[in-house]
Amino acid sequence: MSKRIILIGLLVLLFAPLWAQYSESPYLLDNIRLQFEVTDGVNNLYNFEFAKAEKEFNYIRFRYPNHPLPYFLLGLSNWWKIAPNVDDKSFDKPFLAYMDTVIDKAEKMFDANENDIEAAFFLAAAYGFKGRLLSERSSWTSAAWAGKNSLQYLKVSRDQGSISPEFVFGDALFNYYAIWIPENYPYLKPLVNMFPEGNKEKGLEQLIYVSNNTFYTRTEAQAFLMRIYADEGQNAKALQVSGYLAETFPDNPYFARYYARLLYMNGRYRDSERVSLDIIQKIDSGQYGYEATSGRYAAFFLGQIYEAYQQYDLAKQYYIRAVSFGEEIEAQETGYYLYSLLHLGMISEKQKDTEAAKKYYKLVKKYAKRKHPAHEKANAYLKSKNL
Repeated sequence: MSKRIILIGLLVLLFAPLWAQYSESPYLLDNIRLQFEVTDGVNNLYNFEFAKAEKEFNYIRFRYPNHPLPYFLLGLSNWWKIAPNVDDKSFDKPFLAYMDTVIDKAEKMFDANENDIEAAFFLAAAYGFKGRLLSERSSWTSAAWAGKNSLQYLKVSRDQGSISPEFVFGDALFNYYAIWIPENYPYLKPLVNMFPEGNKEKGLEQLIYVSNNTFYTRTEAQAFLMRIYADEGQNAKALQVSGYLAETFPDNPYFARYYARLLYMNGRYRDSERVSLDIIQKIDSGQYGYEATSGRYAAFFLGQIYEAYQQYDLAKQYYIRAVSFGEEIEAQETGYYLYSLLHLGMISEKQKDTEAAKKYYKLVKKYAKRKHPAHEKANAYLKSKNL
């Protein structure tokens, strides 16, 4: 008998009690056998290998045609196709169709048993994801309606973490964002007041718990943690989570550009340079998911880094690319676009190229609002030269 067969036998004996415990769970979410089978599919999803992921998810759909799980995974796959550039609406219809199917399948389960926590979880999650996209599309009424429906079912699965840690995810997001939204968007406060009170600290603790103890919602929780830490100025923590995500899923452009940004913000310029150059290389080679939004980030960071190293020609090369990426997605009023133009003007000044400096500063004035810092700096230069 080979050592490999003996090892496999020992592993089976070791994990048999755990396997039996979870295989007897009434919830497909907690089926360990299925989790083993779908691991590659979930990893492929977050690594932007969607064809491979969806092949596995469709097999689960064949096996469990009346359960919402496979349709939720297929919907999540389409959500991540949207994530690199949320202005791209080409995946909206399939995403919404899958989430509607999740709702339909889960409602049938819930109608048969109003205490079905798993059905409530999928209903809350599907409505929540729909609300997320609808808010990106500024469909505030529809987003609020989806949020209200999500909350209705979230109440059923709240405080059920002892049954499955997956159920904590929705509760965590609600607790955090019920406070965060009115703090950052005061005009939405009357809308948020319709919902129960949240708790930011508890929500953050729950997200950490989910990111350490779940299978299906782990990476989503980590992505939220990365953004929350960055928004709260906890850059070291954000960088730690971002680094894990970018290294675990090296072909995910959303994670890569966040990682490049956080490396830059934490003063790790050489590492940010490496990640940013990799993003540019993947865009130039036509790798799926890598497009102008990610390119705008990466090119700007490279421009900043090379300018700091006084490699002005190289810096100009990447600032010009950042401008080009910005124009490709019609993002002329964003900071990355305006500051790329501004720094092109500043480098042109250093190189005594007055005509180029004038051209770039006039473009800043054209696209920036009057009180924008970039507009003020460009205007000051032009006035000093009587231009």
